[in-house]
Amino acid sequence: MRQQANAWFLIALAALAIYLSYLVAQPFLNAIFAAFVLVVVFHPLHSWIHTFVRGPNTAATISTIVVILIVAIPAVLLGILISKELSDLYGSLSEKSAAQGGVDSYLLHLLERPARMLGKYVDLSQLNIRSTLLRWLDDASRYLVGMSGRAVGNLLSLMLNMVVVFFTLFFLFRDRESIRQRILALFPLTSEQSATLMSRISGTIVASVYGGIAVGSAQGLLTGVALWVLGVSSPVMWGLVAALASLIPVVGTGLVWGPAVAVLAIGGHWVKAFILLGWGGAVVAQIDAVLRPYIVSGRAKMHNLLIFFALLGGVKAFGFMGIFIGPVIAAVTIVLLDMLKELKPAPTSAN
Repeated sequence: MRQQANAWFLIALAALAIYLSYLVAQPFLNAIFAAFVLVVVFHPLHSWIHTFVRGPNTAATISTIVVILIVAIPAVLLGILISKELSDLYGSLSEKSAAQGGVDSYLLHLLERPARMLGKYVDLSQLNIRSTLLRWLDDASRYLVGMSGRAVGNLLSLMLNMVVVFFTLFFLFRDRESIRQRILALFPLTSEQSATLMSRISGTIVASVYGGIAVGSAQGLLTGVALWVLGVSSPVMWGLVAALASLIPVVGTGLVWGPAVAVLAIGGHWVKAFILLGWGGAVVAQIDAVLRPYIVSGRAKMHNLLIFFALLGGVKAFGFMGIFIGPVIAAVTIVLLDMLKELKPAPTSAN
């Protein structure tokens, strides 16, 4: 009885400790998983570096620096280019609105022609365009003020998460095998089951990365071609930016072709603006829903529909990292169910 009470007491304490550990780590779980994704993707590179640099600390440091350069430089470039695009859009709007006597007067002038064309088919007599536009501008200005207030906090949070990612990455590079063995030792699995589980997790992560690269390349190409055909400046550069922006859930390449639509509309090119809006929304944005599940399902050995919902549900539940977490959860679930099926005793034949 004393042994049993001791066991239950230890289980209760362990459960409490695990829960408290979760509360401590919860703000950084996405960053930790991001480091795990990076170490899986760049493990071959680290192994190659380790063949020339024998010291584990030095090899892990070099590998971490290389990953920082590969990941951080495109991210910084994306931020700079998007900021420049939004700044140019604001400057163009300010310049043209000043000539028309203010932003509201300029936008009213800009909307006059499409409203007149739409009025041929729809009764707009009950719509007060001026009051509606002023209300939209007021809502937009309030949103921007609130967003600017949150931007500083988001930037600090992003910087902290980046530090956590690369700090964790260093130790995962250095101690990957020992960490792997300690984690697997917690579970009563056979060596074959452990190898199967880790192989499926790694394969799913790599498949998700390949899917992201394929989607980014396709969306960047389609966005660049559309901008070139419609006469938008620097289509090659913005195509590359669109490829990088495709990694951002929900908005994705809309960060590129959305402002481009606004620039065309501000310039009075309404037909081009509607063409680009239709192309971006109906073609470019849908590539993600078609191409990514197809590529990930092939390499992860899962059905396309399962991958589709794993991706959507993962992004909804975990944000950006859900692109990787959702398929991994689905893959682990399938592997565990297969293991349980193998444990089922075979039916005995009746005499």
